[in-house]
Amino acid sequence: QACISANRVLVEDSVYETFVKTLTTEVAERLVVGDGSHPQVNIGPLINVAQLKRVERIVEASVAAGARVVLGGKRHSLGGLFFQPTILVDVKEDMPCFQQEIFGPVIALRRFQSEDEAVAIANASECGLASYFYSQDVSQVWRVARRLECGIVGINEGLVSAAEGAFGGIKKSGIGREGSRHGIDDYTYIKYICLGGIN
Repeated sequence: QACISANRVLVEDSVYETFVKTLTTEVAERLVVGDGSHPQVNIGPLINVAQLKRVERIVEASVAAGARVVLGGKRHSLGGLFFQPTILVDVKEDMPCFQQEIFGPVIALRRFQSEDEAVAIANASECGLASYFYSQDVSQVWRVARRLECGIVGINEGLVSAAEGAFGGIKKSGIGREGSRHGIDDYTYIKYICLGGIN
């Protein structure tokens, strides 16, 4: 339920099927749902009933719009506020799982053919907190990072938060920044003084 967790994952077409199989295996074998106080558990409950119902609605509406569930997709057999780790494929940009910040154990996969297409898909969202991508091409790193419409970009790195970094988004992901010297701005007043007529 971390706000910077990836909801949408874009995968290059030539490795898409392999990626889906590998991810499905990893999620099924490594993610353990349960009481987070137990050391082997890495997926806990959602925050409240309203959020559980919201995640359920997002998945159901996305499936109704054509997404396909590869793993999970519903409330967990543990009951309570637990939701199954879920993988959705055949996702399109207009689906709820692509347009909304999910805040639940749901990942939506979308294939792409080119860098331009990937950037266009990534930017086709009303939200813009964080984006992540992987590349060893320095030119591509700067080119794509500049074009992504978000407040935070992680390159070859998923853990992007730091006290010295400016944390915040654009679009419906908010305005302003926390952390860094920019985080002080919301607590200050700017005074403009225009001085003229002194000889």
